[in-house]
Amino acid sequence: MEVLGVSRTVVREAVARLAAEGLVEARQGKGVFVSETAKYQAFQITRDELASLHDVIQLLELRLCVETEMASLAAERRSEVDVMNMRQQLKLLSAKGEIDDSVKADVEFHRIIAKASNNLYYAKLIDFLGVRLVPPRSLYLSQSQAYVDDSYNAVISREHEAILDAIACRDPDRARLAARTHMSESLKRHRELESYMSSKDSTG
Repeated sequence: MEVLGVSRTVVREAVARLAAEGLVEARQGKGVFVSETAKYQAFQITRDELASLHDVIQLLELRLCVETEMASLAAERRSEVDVMNMRQQLKLLSAKGEIDDSVKADVEFHRIIAKASNNLYYAKLIDFLGVRLVPPRSLYLSQSQAYVDDSYNAVISREHEAILDAIACRDPDRARLAARTHMSESLKRHRELESYMSSKDSTG
């Protein structure tokens, strides 16, 4: 902290990332040491790897598989508090405001579904992926204002409402289908925008 002039939180996060990559290991009561087999071990997706729409599209393809089954489990295991929290995020998502607020509500909505699945690993994965999707999704929304019409927010809200309704009704099959539809449509939108941006660049 003294040498680099950073906070304790920054140091903790840096050490946590090094540990996740298998470069260091914590020994209780002794401290953190360079691993004897210091090498890349853990699955990682860095912000630098999400520098383009194409990168985000590949990540969305992964999420399509994950979120369909996650929503199904959430429909079976959710609590009333989970449903209430999802409804609150949908209100924020539907409200007209700043792009960043919409993105945060979207990320939080999916994070609550992960929590409702009562599977710790879904929760960890979505938390991990969600944070990394915020910058590119913000970029997507800001770059696509001229491309996406005024009904964009309404479409997104309907897709999320379908997921929420199925989870609230404890209908795993419908939740799975609603989540798959949402992620598939998201993929379609990003692919169309990628094509649009490419054609725009090629025409100057």
